[in-house]
Parts: sequence; structure tokens; C-alpha cells
Amino acid sequence: MPNVEVIDLRQELANGNRSMISNKLYEEIEKNLAKKEQTILFLNRRGFSTFVMCRDCGYTVKCKRCNISLTYHEYSDILKCHYCGYEIPNLKTCPSCKSKNIRYFGTGTEKLEQEIQKLFPTAKTIRMDMDTVTKKNSHEEILNKFKSENIDILIGTQMVVKGHHFPNVTLVGVIAADNSLNIEDYRANERTFDILTQVAGRAGREKAGRVLIQTYNPENFVIECAKKQDYDMFYNTEIALRKQLKYPPFCDIILFGITSKSKEEVKLASEKFYEILKRNSNKYKIAIEIYNPVIAPISKIKNKYRWRIISKCNLNNSILNLVNNSLEEYYKLKFKNTRIIADVNPNNMN
Repeated sequence: MPNVEVIDLRQELANGNRSMISNKLYEEIEKNLAKKEQTILFLNRRGFSTFVMCRDCGYTVKCKRCNISLTYHEYSDILKCHYCGYEIPNLKTCPSCKSKNIRYFGTGTEKLEQEIQKLFPTAKTIRMDMDTVTKKNSHEEILNKFKSENIDILIGTQMVVKGHHFPNVTLVGVIAADNSLNIEDYRANERTFDILTQVAGRAGREKAGRVLIQTYNPENFVIECAKKQDYDMFYNTEIALRKQLKYPPFCDIILFGITSKSKEEVKLASEKFYEILKRNSNKYKIAIEIYNPVIAPISKIKNKYRWRIISKCNLNNSILNLVNNSLEEYYKLKFKNTRIIADVNPNNMN
């Protein structure tokens, strides 16, 4: 197993380092370059900047079809939505106040690649993310190029960590381990531990390997377990949390996703369906927790407004009958523009 070290980015800031690359990671990359060994840098966010804002009036550029900030891609000089694909040319002036004081916030793989090229101008780099694998077979071409041409540094998102064997990779740097921890999903801890242990496994396949995990939360139990590569410790802690909070596998979650082109109708439909569910569950004395309808974390995608109702239960025939009967009753109300999907233990809680 590779040697895993956690870097506290709070200390880096305190020491005046505002770069994406900690001093320790910089030193380790230098060592690898000197020894002609390869490095993988993992950042699970593509693009150059995650949002663009006017510093004078605070205007943030958002997708006109989704309620989400557009990501800046410097290579093509466009602003792009990663949900629906909508894109516009990069802004030079603020549409709201006409100021030219536009600033780019957040970081993605494209910006990381640019910074690495500045810090290590003689190093050969290659990037693999959804923006560089658009052509057929480009995924395999990038991996083969990295391996056969002995390129110094591979920069990429989650697609670089899954099961690839690179004998000459002896260093892996996780640029921002906190990204996947701070999402609204009960599986955030599990997915973070999974990806950190996977990415660590790319280092030291045949030679001694090192892994550096950069984080603002070094004391987080997920980061600690990933550092020790201790699945049992992670499992025991996470399963106790799930039991306490009544999350799967101690219950089933049914997420009712309500979408509509009408902002007013989706709210009304969500409230009506909630009333139907509550009334029927009380009437037939069915054991299910039904939470109030709320706006979804991403409130609009592809011009459709999104609400959701979350319920917790132990799935059985009574629950299935409740859901089916409630949906039938709801559809008799004939909301023309609104659709409801019932998703059991959904992969995505957004």
C-alpha cells in the first residue's frame, strides 16, 4: 500500500500559500520529475472556474435553463452549464451594471492544468475530463499516451481513478478532498471514502508510492479512514451514523421528484400530492414518514422547476400500494404541465 499523508490547507493559507498546490505536494512533484516517475493529480471538478461574478454589483452568471452557475472554460473561452449543455461566449462586461470588473471564482481541472504548467514549465502534462474525451476512443487514447509516452503529470476527474494500472506512477495528489463531502446526500461520506481509496490505489503499483490528500477538514473521520485505508473503521462509524439518523440500510427512502414548466403549478402540485399521501397513510395506518414538500437543491434544470418530497419507510406491498393509489388519485387532478417520479433509494438526491 502507498504511504498516505494528509495536508491541512488551513495551515497552507496561514503560511501565505494561496495556490492549489501545497508546499509539500510541490516538493513531491519536483522529486518525481527528477526521478522520471509519473504523477496523477485528481480534482473532481472540470472547467477553469466554477462561477463568474461581477465584483461591483455581485451579479453571478447563471444558466437561463437551469438554476445553476455557468462554469468558465478558458480553453474555448465560453461559459457552460454542466447540466443541460447551454453555453454562451465569455463575458467581458457585467450584463447588470456594465462594469468590467469580472472575476472568476473556484477551480477546475483546466485551471489546475494551467497552474501546473506555470509551476513546472518543463513538465509534460495531459488532462482527462469530460471536456477532453468528447471524441470516440479519446478516453483510451489519453490513457495510452500517458502510459506509453511517459508523460510526467496526468490531471483529471473521477475517470482517472478507476482501475487503471500505471507501473511508473509513484505519486498521487488529491487537490480538494472536501468537494465530495459537502453535498446534500446521505452517501457523501461513503462516496468520498470510496473515491479517496480508489485514487490512492493508483500510486505504487510496482514501485513505492505516496499519496497526498489536501483538505480543509483533516480531522473528518472519512479523511482519517482514507489515510489509514481502514475500511472496517469507516464502516463501523458510518453504519452507526446511518442507524442513528434512520438512513439506508435501516430504512428505505422514497424521493418523489415533481417537475413542471410552471413555477406556480409545481408548488401547488407538490402540496396537493403531499396532502394525498398524508391522508392515505393515516387512513390505512401505514408506517411511513413523509416530510413536507420543498424546492429541490437544484431548483430548475432544462427550463423545468423542481420540487421534491422525501419519505422514509420499510418498503413492502402496503407502501407500494400507498404510492400507486396516491399517484392515481393525484393524476385525476389533471395538472397539465407537472410530472411526478417516485424513486426508491435514489442514486442522486439532487
